[in-house]
Amino acid sequence: MIGIVDYNAGNITSVERALKSLGIEYVLSKNPQDLKDCSKLIFPGVGDAAYAMEQLAKTGFDAFLKDWVAQNKPLLGICLGSQIIFDWSEEGKTECLGLIKGKIKLYDYKDLFDVSLGGTYYNWKWEDSLGWVGGPEPEEEALSLKPELEITAEVGMKVIDNLRAKAGYEYVGRCGDLYDPVSNLYIGADYALLKNVGVFAKINNLLNKE
Repeated sequence: MIGIVDYNAGNITSVERALKSLGIEYVLSKNPQDLKDCSKLIFPGVGDAAYAMEQLAKTGFDAFLKDWVAQNKPLLGICLGSQIIFDWSEEGKTECLGLIKGKIKLYDYKDLFDVSLGGTYYNWKWEDSLGWVGGPEPEEEALSLKPELEITAEVGMKVIDNLRAKAGYEYVGRCGDLYDPVSNLYIGADYALLKNVGVFAKINNLLNKE
């Protein structure tokens, strides 16, 4: 029999619906003693870690869950229930159940993703070489190799600590009409080995169809 831990901080309805749709029998209770004979427990959770720990202490589920795991019985944590099984949560600086060693850290989207966009315009000029024949003027041809407009855009994502994946696009427009602009779509990754030492990999020319 599966037991559902009801400690006033869990999304019980969703769990019940899921089990009913699968035709699985379960026991739902706010009293730990009602669940002691179950073979498995589901430990849902919604909301704040500090509030959840207060409710576990009030209902007696904190000691019950520690004893349950000490007996190597199956426990499924869902959402907040999968977080407060660790030692500590940064949310509210909360001491948690300590069923698994580790700390839960808060992440803002800005900690996971970063976006950069840049551009440079070069106002190159050349003077006509009077009497020049036989193709582009020397100044014009030389400047045609220089960039007139550079645009870069990049999106990065933190995969794990010290590892960042990225994808970007680079555009370089040339002066004049002698040479075509250059486009580069790329992907890559950076990994910080030490504080000031890292490695990176980059694959360029994803737009190149040849």
